[in-house]
Amino acid sequence: MPKIAVILAAAGGSSRFKDQHYKKQFAILNGKAVWLHSAEKFLNRDDVKQLIVVVSPEDRDDFVSKFGANLAVMGIDLATGGKERSDSVQNALSKVREEIDLVCIHDAARPCLADTWLDDVIAVASKTGAAILATEVTSTVKRSRDGKVIDETVPREHLYLAQTPQVFSRSLLVKAFAAKGSSQPTDEAQMVEKLGQKVSLVAGSPLNIKITTKSDLAFAAACLKALPTPRFDAPLHPFADDKLWR
Repeated sequence: MPKIAVILAAAGGSSRFKDQHYKKQFAILNGKAVWLHSAEKFLNRDDVKQLIVVVSPEDRDDFVSKFGANLAVMGIDLATGGKERSDSVQNALSKVREEIDLVCIHDAARPCLADTWLDDVIAVASKTGAAILATEVTSTVKRSRDGKVIDETVPREHLYLAQTPQVFSRSLLVKAFAAKGSSQPTDEAQMVEKLGQKVSLVAGSPLNIKITTKSDLAFAAACLKALPTPRFDAPLHPFADDKLWR
């Protein structure tokens, strides 16, 4: 069983959430902060040995004041976010313990993660060194430079929407950050790709939404009720034949 560290990215600015009291990752969903829903997906796993939550410098004091007891009881470490997402994840990566085999990065604003999807992506990453959840693009895709008129229709064949968790061997992720330079990738898989490493695509779900606007909270509440129940006698990776894309 690999030893896993989880980095929960909660340092975003939530510019589109438009709430004067909460950022999206700290908003209340079914009576609990969104980030706590996300964190609890990992805390009951025997293979998760470390969980690090990354918050922005301006949120840190308030976060500790509100959730310090949760951090202590759950044994969660805290890291300070940077200017960009990759800076925040890199700060957390520096706190990952030496004995860790795999690093799992997950958006704190994705509270609707099912155990089965998490099992799948970890199983594949354990074999290949790099795997992410993703869904196939099924809608017609339009490109517009001004957001008002269509410039072109983009073929949707071979297009996938990246999700989290994204799981990598610790050594590979450290190498990817060392080679990042001044670039600002939008996810960790992009950095790993630039090393020439193949990143496996594992079937995710539209239910695994990233909360972006306040209206997403109601949808997330519905998604939580619709999540698949934990598997007990199903194979570890049921999508190995038809839903695993490499």
